[in-house]
Amino acid sequence: MTRAVPPWLAHALRAQRGPVPWSAVARGALGGGPLLLAAVLAGRPTLGVVAAIGAMFAGINDRPGSRRASVGRIGGPALAGAAGLAVGTYAGDHVSAVLLTLLLTGLGLAAGAVSALGPVGSSVGTQLLVGAAVGAGMPLPEPGWQRALAFLAGAGWLLLLRLALPTSGSLAGGFRFDGERNAVAGVYDAVAGLLDATGSDTATARRAALTAALDHAQDALAGPRLRRYASSAAERRLHAQYAAALPLAEAATALAWAGEPVPARAAEGPRRLAAAVRGSAPTGPLPAPSRAVPALRALDDALLRAAEAFDRGDGGDLHGRRRSRAVRMRTVLGARGREYGLRVALCFGASAALAQALYHARWYGQHDHWYWLPATAVFLVKPDLGPLASRVLSRAAGTVLGALLFAGFAAVLPRPGGLVALVAVSGALIPVAARHFAAQTAVVTVLVLALVMAGGEPQASLARIGETLLACAVVLVVGHLPMPGQRGGAAIRARLAEAAGAAQTYLDHVLGGSDDRAGRWALRREAYRTLAEARAAIALASAELPPLARHADGADETAAALELLVDTVTACAVHLDDTGRLDPRHVRRLTELADRVRARGDVAVRLTAGLRRTTGADGTRPGTSGAENGTERGRLV
Repeated sequence: MTRAVPPWLAHALRAQRGPVPWSAVARGALGGGPLLLAAVLAGRPTLGVVAAIGAMFAGINDRPGSRRASVGRIGGPALAGAAGLAVGTYAGDHVSAVLLTLLLTGLGLAAGAVSALGPVGSSVGTQLLVGAAVGAGMPLPEPGWQRALAFLAGAGWLLLLRLALPTSGSLAGGFRFDGERNAVAGVYDAVAGLLDATGSDTATARRAALTAALDHAQDALAGPRLRRYASSAAERRLHAQYAAALPLAEAATALAWAGEPVPARAAEGPRRLAAAVRGSAPTGPLPAPSRAVPALRALDDALLRAAEAFDRGDGGDLHGRRRSRAVRMRTVLGARGREYGLRVALCFGASAALAQALYHARWYGQHDHWYWLPATAVFLVKPDLGPLASRVLSRAAGTVLGALLFAGFAAVLPRPGGLVALVAVSGALIPVAARHFAAQTAVVTVLVLALVMAGGEPQASLARIGETLLACAVVLVVGHLPMPGQRGGAAIRARLAEAAGAAQTYLDHVLGGSDDRAGRWALRREAYRTLAEARAAIALASAELPPLARHADGADETAAALELLVDTVTACAVHLDDTGRLDPRHVRRLTELADRVRARGDVAVRLTAGLRRTTGADGTRPGTSGAENGTERGRLV
């Protein structure tokens, strides 16, 4: 009888798959290596070290997506890293070890709370803390402001490469909007995939893939811009194409909810639209699905509107989440921000105190750099890299491998030319190594040790292995301590409450009889997005060691019930558009799911008085979808 592999170990053994991102590899090779070479030739190698560190972090954040989204994904964390570097440098030079530890602990509390805002917030918090640790624990001749500028220069150089160099396939569909175009096309492909899976066991997974594709496209199109609205015809056309996908996604979700297979012809239209987006080409005639049921009629009408929107290309609302400053502050100061902030503060502060104690006790010998231990703790306590035990195992294995590899390279490579080449090669490998935390750790370890040696320090592989193992022990202990004033699983409950609130708002809008379809699509997007975020957090918590995993018990069932409820509300919306009233199957399913969610005890969803209006004979809305587009039927074949 075989025993199942524990989830935390299974995560550590699992790696992402996919094609090699050659464009990112090229940017990594042109990032830190040339900067270090230029600084060495100018006689300022230490400034080159800091600039290469900035380029390295920018390379870690250089993920697939649009150029516009990369500005915030790379630029925001770079600014935080530069600020942390300046603060850490001045604090390390002017305050005592005790005050420095307290300052770093306070920074950990703030950075951890900011990380609750999402992936970019997590990167901002990480670079702020790593920058502070490097500034305080890496003695360099330059003042803090010069280090900060060098760090920004390195990150800015990598960002410039990201904006200027073409990516794979960008020349075929247009250079400027390559990431955005692929993201929008991916939505139409996901709609087609869901239609193919309707009535099968894979429909739920395909609906989740559609949510992920919509989230990705939303982020790709909603990045920072100089003007508030789309400023070019090509950008307005992309916005219109994204907006046209929303009613298609709604109709496909309603068909999947019904559970009946649909003809293969139904998926051909979205696939042709995807090809038209990628090639920036006309749609041509689209295959018309049958109009046997309300959801198929909605799909047919959505295809007609999409064909018209593709022709007009006059822009469209992204229906994205618009979170005010007050909402973001509530997230930072709420349960998620407090729980993660306390955890990061304790781990970062304890590791900084331990590192300084070892440094002042001369345990480091001739090595004055004590930043490695607290910087390692930051990456270990970062939750979006996997379960805690998996992160610790991968970090330890990756550091040992990277340190041993560097020791071998340092013994044979000429200096400084060989070190510069090693930095360039390591930078090129970061996008590939990002598929697994241990592989990424090994590459980053080689890169950083090469930078430190290029800056004039002796080889320090064994010391780095020892510090990494100490950081692993600190984070394992602190990561499993009960937080003062916090109930276990508070962050998960906060995620579920947010998802339930979004589902309730969407439900109220649909049952309230509003004709604002654009508002409905925005609420639907927010409901599915918050549910996807809650599911990801629950899956991560469930893969922890038992003391932490038990806090996620039952949460996945609550999230599943909420997802089924949102699916049902979507089906209700499509049915109401067609007939003006709900049938008994919809009402029964809504009631069952609302009762199931309430029975879970974590969150509650109520059925509004609008349910009575949408089931009675009075006040019903006549269906109009079949007649209002009759003149456009020639666009479908």
